[in-house]
Amino acid sequence: MIRTSKVSRLGCPIILMPLLWTGCNLGSPSAEIHLQQGDQALARKDIQAALAEFLHATRVDPNSTDAHIKLGTTYKLAGDLHNASESLESAVRLDPFSFLAVFELGEVYRLLDRVSQAIRAFVHACELEPNDFDARFRLASCYHSTGDLDEALEAYLAALQINSDSAYAWTNLGAVYDSQGKYYEAIRAYKEALERNTNQPIVLINLATAYLHQQRWSTARKALKKAIEMDPNISIAHERYGYCQWREQDLDQAAQSYLRAITLDRKNAAAFAGYGAVRITQYLNDPQRSANLDEAIEAWHTSLEIHADQPRLRALIEKYRTRSAPALINPP
Repeated sequence: MIRTSKVSRLGCPIILMPLLWTGCNLGSPSAEIHLQQGDQALARKDIQAALAEFLHATRVDPNSTDAHIKLGTTYKLAGDLHNASESLESAVRLDPFSFLAVFELGEVYRLLDRVSQAIRAFVHACELEPNDFDARFRLASCYHSTGDLDEALEAYLAALQINSDSAYAWTNLGAVYDSQGKYYEAIRAYKEALERNTNQPIVLINLATAYLHQQRWSTARKALKKAIEMDPNISIAHERYGYCQWREQDLDQAAQSYLRAITLDRKNAAAFAGYGAVRITQYLNDPQRSANLDEAIEAWHTSLEIHADQPRLRALIEKYRTRSAPALINPP
């Protein structure tokens, strides 16, 4: 109801209007200006200016979810993950149903390696937007990183139901199957990934590894050869290529492949172990060539220096080192 309650100094009545509360405080228009200026700063890649504008917006209007989201995502862009998490947590508290706020918070938690919190955020994001591929994929990746393979498998399959053209999702699905010992399923997934993007040497290495689990040496070697042709500087590709050659008794070439792997990565424990296996095989074929035995044992020692938890190598050293040790001459 409109009423006049008093008269101004000029004799005109002052009309008192009922207040209409919209949920926005009086600083909101000013906050919107800062948000727009922050967006403009981002467009010209001025991160610090954008941060200043978005921070000002949150101070002018502390209840603006949008301001906290923009501030948090810009902090993330700047690499300041701690402040990013705090800003996005504020956004989620203000609006727990904002998919963007929840998803971005999950992503920041993931980058901070706070995986359990990231999982909770991505689960909520999937509840808010069940058909969002990125949320499903991130959730699957988090489960995968914690070793929760059944949950990861379910989430990857759900992601692929949304977007079956994702080579990354097929690759990661193959890795889960591989970890579960389901090698045929892994092979199919890796092949699906390669159909969508043929230029993936790492996927070819993963495919070859699944073949190796099935003792399909020649098939694995062909896949590894393709990987090496795509990128000759991947140590693990040469190491596993050498393993195939060793299994096929092409010992000289196997030794060269292992040495190439070692040259590319001096911390490749498997390559040193494999090189030792080649040399011990050559020694057993020709015991007169004792230098091969010495090389084998030294390679195994080096492998253990890189990765000590290899009981099989320790047993092999114990078995063969006495054969290479020189006879001790006791003093009179």
